[in-house]
Amino acid sequence: MTYVISEPCIGFKDVSCTEVCPVDCIHPTADEPGFEQAEQLYIDPEECIDCDACVEACPVDAITSEDQVPPEWQHYIAKNAAYYQENQR
Repeated sequence: MTYVISEPCIGFKDVSCTEVCPVDCIHPTADEPGFEQAEQLYIDPEECIDCDACVEACPVDAITSEDQVPPEWQHYIAKNAAYYQENQR
């Protein structure tokens, strides 16, 4: 299981989650190219270790486990994965 960043992050992009992630699977970070242009932050589903640190750090409750994503935000599961497919890290 992985965590997913959804709609509350759009336009907000608080980087608290990137600072606590032990495996550096949330991008773009504030110092990476593309941060300003990115609509939101994304979690790499292949790298996420389900540690829950990002959930606690997110001030807007934008991060949930994949199986807890509300029905209206299910498309964010694919959106997070697509970011990493398009931006091969």
